[in-house]
Amino acid sequence: MSKKTLIAYYSYSGNTRAVAEKIKKLTGGDLFEIKPVKSYPANYNDMINLAQKEKETGYKPELTETIDLADYDTIYLGTPVWWYTFASPIRTFLSENDFSGKTIKPYCTHGGGGASNTFSDIKKLCPDAVVKEGLEFIENSAKDAELEAWVK
Repeated sequence: MSKKTLIAYYSYSGNTRAVAEKIKKLTGGDLFEIKPVKSYPANYNDMINLAQKEKETGYKPELTETIDLADYDTIYLGTPVWWYTFASPIRTFLSENDFSGKTIKPYCTHGGGGASNTFSDIKKLCPDAVVKEGLEFIENSAKDAELEAWVK
């Protein structure tokens, strides 16, 4: 059975989703949106305050659905950067799935603060996966040529 490509992402404002959709066009992979059961506050300041508390406590929000990763060998993983790392729903997704032998290609979106610890923190949670070099974008600045080169 041939292995497939998955584009899994969590998106708060739509920026990470926009990149995921571009990766889908380039790879033909399956899209999977990581969604918490309880939505984050629409007010940005309320959201970042909650995100900080979740990071400090290692909180893992319950997700609306799961996915069987057995048929996937490559997983593009997208997240916004919250408090110098990935968003809490990504923590849940990574801790609830077995990534042994999988290749993870992480990417992140941020407001200008950079990827910070996002990619190294993914490697820590997925020690049995091959985590490739990540790609970062300021908000929705993903350029098709840059994405295409990274995907290849």
